[in-house]
Parts: sequence; structure tokens; C-alpha cells
Amino acid sequence: MLLAIDSGNTNIVFAVFGNDGTILEKWRSSTDGNRTSDEFGIWLEQLMQLAKLNREDISSTIISTVVPANLYTLKTLCKKYFQCDPLIIGAPGIELGINIEIDRPDDVGADRLVNSVSAHQRYGGPLIIVDFGTATTFDVVGSDGSYQGGIIAPGVNLSLEALHRAAARLPRIAVERPEKIVGKGTVPAMQSGIFWGYIGLIEGLVVRIRDEYGMEMPVIATGGLSPLFASSTEVIEKTDTELTLKGLHTIYQLNSK
Repeated sequence: MLLAIDSGNTNIVFAVFGNDGTILEKWRSSTDGNRTSDEFGIWLEQLMQLAKLNREDISSTIISTVVPANLYTLKTLCKKYFQCDPLIIGAPGIELGINIEIDRPDDVGADRLVNSVSAHQRYGGPLIIVDFGTATTFDVVGSDGSYQGGIIAPGVNLSLEALHRAAARLPRIAVERPEKIVGKGTVPAMQSGIFWGYIGLIEGLVVRIRDEYGMEMPVIATGGLSPLFASSTEVIEKTDTELTLKGLHTIYQLNSK
């Protein structure tokens, strides 16, 4: 079995793939640079036991991280608890199977490249990927699967936190679709600004990307908040919350050959 690790700025997702490529189980942990490989190892072993999975059955591991400080801990976890050297996205010799057609390829986050590989394999191209993570990113994948570039905007929860911190009388709120556009109180007004503001951001940027390329492109949404936003705009054609994990499995298969 394969253990895939997707380490983002806010959360780390661990997923176990069966030999047929299905996700048998997945778990989410907060991204904490102070956690050790032993803490992750004990935590994972307990969760695997609850899921009736054996640690000894993990024969391969793959890591994608946008937090360089976490890489050593995750590598040590794989070696110490699963007795295997992990494949690492971005490491020399690791094939992605796509061209990266931007000025500085090394600047692209590993998660965005993994998403591009995954989206092209499953949905073809050209297309646009919208990822609702710590940042809200828009990535363009060419018809041949090449990574064409993208857009980075502040993430939804990041914007909410900044609003709360900078304005003394504005509370922390949950992200949800308000009943009306115009709020009749502080909380509904904030919810409308965040929710419909991001809908406007999505729709506006998708239109401009399509205009720049002179063609229609389907939009694939991923990330934890993608179902909430996708249900309120017609520009998002499909939601795939496991896009990154599936991409890690695809890249593992490519390199294991």
C-alpha cells in the first residue's frame, strides 16, 4: 500500500491507497512545525489500527509539501515508521509527466503541480483549477497537460482572520452562505462580504483567464471549502476534494515504473 502525505500551510493530510488505487482511509492534522516524527508516527499508528490497517503493509510513501521546515520530520516519519524512502515532489529525478511553462519553474508550489497532473489525467485540458486552501489559487493547465501559470489570492479563512485582527469590533465568524446579499447586522454583513466577495473574485478571474486565452475552459474546484462555493456559481463545473491526493498517487505510479 501507498502512504501519500500532502503537507499544506494549514493542514497535513495523510492518505492510504490500496493496490487498486482507491483511498482506503485519510486523516487530517494541523500543520505544526513543532511536532516530531515520533508524534506523527504514534498518532498515525493508532488511527491505522482503528481503521484496521497494518503499518507493515505500507510499502511506499510520497510527500508533497509547501512547508520546507516540515520536510525533514515527514521524511524521518517515513523511514522510521514505514521503513521506506519517500518520493518527494520537486526532488531531483522525480518525474511529473508535464511541462512547466513559466519563467521560474522552481517557484511553483508542489501542491499546484500535483493538482495540475491530477486534473489533466482525469478531466483533460485546457482547464482552470481553483484551490480553496490557505491561499485561493487559480492554475491554468494546457491541452497537453502543461502547467501554464496561475493566480494567487488570499485564502477565505486568511481574509476572515485578517478582518478580525485589524478591526477591533469585528468578531470571528464561520464561512457560510448568507440568506441575503445585504446584511442587516455585522455578522451577516461580514458573511456576505466574504462569501459573495469570493464568488465575485472567482467569476471575474475565470472570465479574464478565458478572455486572455481566447477559449472556454472548464473549472475544477478543490480544497475544503470548494463544495460550498461551487454550489453558488455556474462557472465551477466540477468539485474534486481529493484532487491532490489522487495526483500524488498518479505521480507515484509514474515514478515507480
